Amino acid sequence: MDDYSFDRPGSVAPLLAAFDAVAAEGHVTRAAARLDVPQSSVSRRVHSLERILGLALIQPVGRGVTLTASGRELFDRTHHVMRELDDAVAAVRSDADPDSGVVGFGFPLTLGSRSVAALLTDFHALAPRVRVRLVQAHGEALADMIRDGRLDLAVMIPPPDDLDVTVLGSQQIFVHVAATHPLASRRALAVEDLADEAFVASPPSFQLRTLLDTWCAEAGFVPRVPFEISEIDTIEALVRAGLGIALLPKPEVAVAGVTTVPLTGDRTRSVGLATGRRRPTAPVARFHRHVTRQADHLAL
Repeated sequence: MDDYSFDRPGSVAPLLAAFDAVAAEGHVTRAAARLDVPQSSVSRRVHSLERILGLALIQPVGRGVTLTASGRELFDRTHHVMRELDDAVAAVRSDADPDSGVVGFGFPLTLGSRSVAALLTDFHALAPRVRVRLVQAHGEALADMIRDGRLDLAVMIPPPDDLDVTVLGSQQIFVHVAATHPLASRRALAVEDLADEAFVASPPSFQLRTLLDTWCAEAGFVPRVPFEISEIDTIEALVRAGLGIALLPKPEVAVAGVTTVPLTGDRTRSVGLATGRRRPTAPVARFHRHVTRQADHLAL
């Protein structure tokens, strides 16, 4: 049995590391993958910490876990300490071997898999021993994962103001309509031309939805949105079925039955590579340089 005691503070570090990962991920399996240790080891360490403290720190909820009140207080008090320890170790090891290690890389739902695949193919050819852990999510989720250290860097559209950002370019927004729609024959459309249309749109928390609402308000109308969904392929399917139009980036590959029409005016959004405030490891710095140099692969 593992022997841990607060009489030997150094021995408790693995327990706090396991607890920190579980608290951040909300899931024991994901925490184990993050720490690269067996799930049973993570569970055992968290239970050992609970035994030492005499308090329950986590409790099951659905397929994951959530923090108890005591767990939340401990996480709030120790999370920054664990990040500082990570930084200290990273700083010492950062020059050791830029050809190996792990990079946590995120990208948005509107960035196509072909773009990311091309980017990763080139990087893997240069650094085959670097493992890249991929996360695809909407903007605010990516920003949160950068802030708390779950990701090292992420392409964000647009990037948030509170993170360090390297601008990669801009992404143009188009009107997507069914090929049989009367607007499909237009060479360009003003937002005002869309006032009588139904929209298939992302949920209100998504930046694309913010653009839709803002641009329509500026044009003097409130968009009618009978269908909301975050998944881009499903939006395209609903557009193809004639259930509404959508404002989206141009797809990497033409979608059968859907026509894209340019919008008049400056209808673009900034694309940036966001990083946290922590010192990057050598493989993270190498991957950052690769993304900035190969931004043309992102089909912006």
